Amino acid sequence: MINLRIPGPTPVPPEVLEANARPMINHRGREFAGILDRVTSRLKEFFLTKNDLFILTTSGTGVMEAAVVNTLSPGDRVLVISIGAFGDRFANIAKAYGADVSRLDYEWGKAADPEDVRRALAADPAIKAVLVTHNETATGVTNPLEDIARVVREFDKLLLVDAVSSLSAIPVRTDDWGLDFVVTGSQKGWMVPPALGMVSVSPRAWEAHAKAKMPRFYFDISAAKDYLGRGQTAWTPAISVFYGLELALDMMAREGLENIFARHRRIAQIVRDGVKALGLELFADERFASDTVSAVKVPEGVDGKALQKLCEDEYDLIIAGGQAKLAGKIFRIGHLGFVSEEDVRAALDVLAKALPRVGFAVPAAGSGG
Repeated sequence: MINLRIPGPTPVPPEVLEANARPMINHRGREFAGILDRVTSRLKEFFLTKNDLFILTTSGTGVMEAAVVNTLSPGDRVLVISIGAFGDRFANIAKAYGADVSRLDYEWGKAADPEDVRRALAADPAIKAVLVTHNETATGVTNPLEDIARVVREFDKLLLVDAVSSLSAIPVRTDDWGLDFVVTGSQKGWMVPPALGMVSVSPRAWEAHAKAKMPRFYFDISAAKDYLGRGQTAWTPAISVFYGLELALDMMAREGLENIFARHRRIAQIVRDGVKALGLELFADERFASDTVSAVKVPEGVDGKALQKLCEDEYDLIIAGGQAKLAGKIFRIGHLGFVSEEDVRAALDVLAKALPRVGFAVPAAGSGG
């Protein structure tokens, strides 16, 4: 059996796959209206919010774009906090729509410092919104979102959050932390295939939306709100994924949100400890190491792509390579969503076998057991 250990798409439980295979229904009919209502209500429990919540048929990048175009106007000054590839993507989306982007960039592998955010906001009163990626899968780092949000609230700025790879696996307390526009994607911690993006919209975000002038059509949350009131989505939804999501949310509710967080923390620590036992080095600052994906430095003299190929071809383990400037320098082990201790221990055992075959001497005591 394939052990899919990438940051997404993540493995899907067999019963969810079966649910996805149900026949199509009328997306403007009563049956789908019931599914949409139940799934939307349950998602609010996992977002920890009473704010409006909408489900869009799109990728994680699509809902990041939705956050930008629904709250901003061309020329608006925004601060983008970037610690990796997806922070950069948030900045590029804002720039593409004409925002005046000020960047707060960090060395990849490091987390943002809330005090730097405070200084940046104090130095530039014209900033209207702060854009931040909570969990950077390109580097295996989780930003201190609660502390960043506290600073943003001090300056009364809008806060747009990419929680694509954190929400449902790492705590994101939307209302308690005062997050304005929060986005996530179905293919990460939600245990369903790609195709759905979920967004929560605060009253402050709605106020910004009323003034926002960036062009939007497919991603217009006004349309999403109007159609939700009728028990529909504005545009044709990925019905099959809705089937699976409803079941996945039931499974998650039975486990309990805090238990889900604890499971991800426990499994992430197993991975981090196991990687170090193999003589490898984590890429991320371990104080901010992600509980959903671990980035590991490719040892000197080892071909990272050869390691990935060997793991997949001979051991049925699929790990991710590095992105952008980290290509060939790191590999990544995903551990979010439908994941168990056995899954990651099996991955570590494979690495213990594969690494010597690509020229890396594993310490005698190193094993994934």
